[in-house]
Amino acid sequence: MASLRPSGDFRSSYAADTAIFDTRASRYACILAIALLCLAPLALDKYQLSLLIQIGYLGIAALGLNILVGFTGQISIGHAAFFGFGAFASAWIANHTPIPVFFAIPLAGVATTAVGMLFGVPAARLKGLYLAIATLAAQYILQDFFSRADWFTGGVAGTPAAPFRIFGVAFDSDRSYFYVVLAYVVASFVLVANLMRTRDGRALVAVRDHYLSAEMMGINLTKYRTLSFGISSFYAGIGGALYAHYLGYVSVEGFDILFSIQFLGMIIIGGLGSIMGTLMGTAFMTLLPEAMEQATKLLAGTPLDAALDLKQNVSYLREMAIGSVIVLFLIFEPDGLAHRWRQIKAYWKLYPFSY
Repeated sequence: MASLRPSGDFRSSYAADTAIFDTRASRYACILAIALLCLAPLALDKYQLSLLIQIGYLGIAALGLNILVGFTGQISIGHAAFFGFGAFASAWIANHTPIPVFFAIPLAGVATTAVGMLFGVPAARLKGLYLAIATLAAQYILQDFFSRADWFTGGVAGTPAAPFRIFGVAFDSDRSYFYVVLAYVVASFVLVANLMRTRDGRALVAVRDHYLSAEMMGINLTKYRTLSFGISSFYAGIGGALYAHYLGYVSVEGFDILFSIQFLGMIIIGGLGSIMGTLMGTAFMTLLPEAMEQATKLLAGTPLDAALDLKQNVSYLREMAIGSVIVLFLIFEPDGLAHRWRQIKAYWKLYPFSY
């Protein structure tokens, strides 16, 4: 009970009010979770590790989108294109320059930031439906660029991506590459958590909550909206680069509008404006298709299987499940999984009292 607040909030300084962890228990729980993840390659098989790696690099990209949508109140339905640009940029740097992959990944993030700013400057003066159309245009412009720029992406044939290396050691297996992704996930989420504690982070939230009040307080709306596009693109590029060097090959077909909608689904289900919710939503969206596949296997041979012919429509059921889950969360849990987790914690802290 010493780690819980005893009948009140006694934070009496700005440092305590902006702390990343509310209690010592939450801080120790986070450290324990990271320690257990470090032991995951010793206990999990290759398939399970591949799912964790996928959650990792998609979580980094979704974190960038949450900064733009959840914290700043902008909208983007072209996030997959920036994710793809980061993948192609890192592969190109590693294949055509003497720069090792260790440095190619952050450089790909910087290059994607420049592209994001290019689209972000005009889009920063738009809002609502007009902004959504502008980001949709970015999605299709970059998709067309990927198909035609043979020198950069390999065109429709795609391009290989070299394995991650550091000090001459290749991280080309799931067990070794898992630690690379885990390091980037921890660094990315710590940096964003600290960003939200700074003056710039509070300005982004002010722009989201009420842009007129923020402007009256002296916040430059264009600057911070453009900044949010740049930060969002940076994390999309980092996630895309990790994706490229994990698969070892990048193709233009994987970065379509449906992928962008899936990114939006991750942050909606996890919780807009929640750093922890981003990872929860990414895990949920990544594991949902696997759960649907297992469900279809359980239904195999049943009268329902004969009626729906599930064996030949597994992919259709996956897409239907993703759309249905997004709609159900918007109706019944609009604040996402993070809000529900906070309510569960509050229940156990306050039980049997209601206050």
